[in-house]
Amino acid sequence: MTTNPLDTLLASLAELREAWNDAEATRLTDAELLRANEQLAGARRLLDGVHTGIAAEVARRSRAELGKEGLARQAGFRTPAKLIAATTGGHTGDALRLIQVGEATRERTLISGEAAPAAHPHVSDAVRAGALSVAAAAAITAMLDRIALRVEPAVRDAAEAALVAQAPQLSLDELQHVLHRAAAHLDPDGLAPATAAAHGERALKITHDAAGMTVLTATLDVETAAPIVAAIEGIVTHQLRASRGHHSPDGVEVSSPLDETRTLPQLRADALAAICAHVLGCDGERLPGTATTVMVRMQLDDLRTGTGVATIDGLEQPIDAGTARRMAAAAGIIPAVLGGDSEILDLGRTRRHFTRAQRLALVERDGGCAACHLPPAFTEAHHLRWWERDAGPTDLDNGILLCTACHHRIHEEGWEIRIDRPPGAPGSAGTVWLIPPPHIDPDRTPRLGGRRRFDPLAWHLVA
Repeated sequence: MTTNPLDTLLASLAELREAWNDAEATRLTDAELLRANEQLAGARRLLDGVHTGIAAEVARRSRAELGKEGLARQAGFRTPAKLIAATTGGHTGDALRLIQVGEATRERTLISGEAAPAAHPHVSDAVRAGALSVAAAAAITAMLDRIALRVEPAVRDAAEAALVAQAPQLSLDELQHVLHRAAAHLDPDGLAPATAAAHGERALKITHDAAGMTVLTATLDVETAAPIVAAIEGIVTHQLRASRGHHSPDGVEVSSPLDETRTLPQLRADALAAICAHVLGCDGERLPGTATTVMVRMQLDDLRTGTGVATIDGLEQPIDAGTARRMAAAAGIIPAVLGGDSEILDLGRTRRHFTRAQRLALVERDGGCAACHLPPAFTEAHHLRWWERDAGPTDLDNGILLCTACHHRIHEEGWEIRIDRPPGAPGSAGTVWLIPPPHIDPDRTPRLGGRRRFDPLAWHLVA
């Protein structure tokens, strides 16, 4: 009798559970604990990879034309997704992802009866090797399927390979950020209609709950959201800096005798109330921290022709060049045209604090916090070589954007930062690498940081 490989696997897992005592974790060093976490994550991906094939076959044997003879119906379920969800104890959406990935990564049979490779071979290989999670595989294949009819097969294949190579370095949220940009650059003609459709879906609902609280629910497209997000976050950032005695971006020290006790959601609610009160004329004074701007970034050629793609700092979804040109004509919005001339940004030791122009240039390279990717409004420009200890200059080559938490973590835990910049390139160019200390990673493998972390490799392949 042939032994089912899954039976052998389950027996091994039972032995592991029996041998593993939860106290074992307390005896691991930091490096061993991190490695154990990576090993278990890899094992989970391998198991999920096997499960995708099982899920796809369950779906095939439960297809609608089989009616009551379908596997799911025979087992007492209306759909294969409900059958799988019942056995995993998870959501139906998770089961649908297993089926989706299984169908996208298994070998196919054409109408002619001939065998054909998987629809997404690079994703298939990565899932089978345990290098790609089911959620990441589902996100990549869904994006590629959406643009399939408008992008050449060779370009799609190159994009798939690039995204599969990049995905293991990213969380699912970060991968979605990359996929938004990749889709925009792979299919720029589809971006303008999508942007227009999103604008038509914008909405703000005002309701009241049982406790008498007013509930605002907003669904906003990028163009509508950009000034709202910039204004609210500008006020919140000013108040947080004031409570901590930090310097503002122009070098002026702000201080407050009180520590801030409000949560971030409370600060945002109060900022929105302050803006509305100001508009109604209840507060004639200038709002704190509202000297902020919306930064729209696009290539010079795209600005001239009105085609192509643009991005907005702090928001993930790209927009088409036409929308960007319209926004750039509004007050308080700066169009950052890449490739154009700029003012002198390197000031050496003539002043300690980075100027507004330098911050804008650093935002171009880092995109926000170079480590954790918080939006630019929550960051400050720091010297890589310290101003006092190392006599570091206030130059772009020596600057980096970090939020307060990452700034302290990098200094206190022994992280290093390296910026690779091509010879002759401006100081705002370059790739940021974060090098972990030995107790985090004994090999000290550099980790990609800054804006480049979210640049889809597929974009460079088709540019």
